[in-house]
Amino acid sequence: MFLSPFVLLFALCFLAPIVVSVRAAFHRDLPTGGGLYGGGELVETFVGVENFAQVLATPALWAGLGRVVLFGIFQIPVMIGLALLLALLLDSEVVRRVTVFRLGFFLPFAIPGVIAALLWTYIYSPRLSPINQVLGAVGAPIDFFHPQMILVSMANMTTWTFAGYNMLIFLAALQAIPRELYEAARIDGASEARIVWAIKVPMVAPAALLAVLLSIIGTIQLFNEPTVLATVNPWMGNDFTPMMLAYNAMTGQVQPSGAGPASAVSIVMAVFAGVLAAGYALAQRRLAR
Repeated sequence: MFLSPFVLLFALCFLAPIVVSVRAAFHRDLPTGGGLYGGGELVETFVGVENFAQVLATPALWAGLGRVVLFGIFQIPVMIGLALLLALLLDSEVVRRVTVFRLGFFLPFAIPGVIAALLWTYIYSPRLSPINQVLGAVGAPIDFFHPQMILVSMANMTTWTFAGYNMLIFLAALQAIPRELYEAARIDGASEARIVWAIKVPMVAPAALLAVLLSIIGTIQLFNEPTVLATVNPWMGNDFTPMMLAYNAMTGQVQPSGAGPASAVSIVMAVFAGVLAAGYALAQRRLAR
């Protein structure tokens, strides 16, 4: 009885959309009639795996997938490393008023993704950027919107947003470590650096696994940052990432279009994210043995 409100909302807001999306992936709106252009009204028709075949044959899907994979290869390690460093810093005796710093590090995550992307777009703008005003004064301006820089610009945006969130995961794991271990290590003559490397870092490995898995899933879902940046960089197009391709396929701005192909893209990306996450988890377990 107590669980029923959660179960109801979970079914309506999470399970039902998944079921609808999976069903839509096997259907497509096709015109009725036998004329040259079909004629009649659009009717939802079962097409089997035709949507998946068409989506998998779309070059834009693989190009976008390559971009997000490249993005994740260098963004995730930097973000996880920064989050662990911040957590270790807050767990040490160096920082006073931990609550203030913890809130400050986490605050960017509380800002809606689209709002954060708009703020960074302003900061990156060549004419408005306060960063480029400083760099331009010394003769070293940076074009954050250059095709070879755009992934780095997005990586900076997502790292700024999610480093504090992952920091809390690490900090919770660090605070769960028995303090007796630190006292015993100090009695044995271990320095603070040795305690960090030999006790703290190994014991937060499960938290690191969780943080990396969430980051992999989030990387595959990359949408807000490239969508906002594409408004000022038309060269990015409407299919820069797979999730942009899915959204714009749903709205009819790219081909293949319609709810069926859009759902097929989403399911393909969900499967790909699951495979990546499972592969990383298995590799981590083998390394831990």
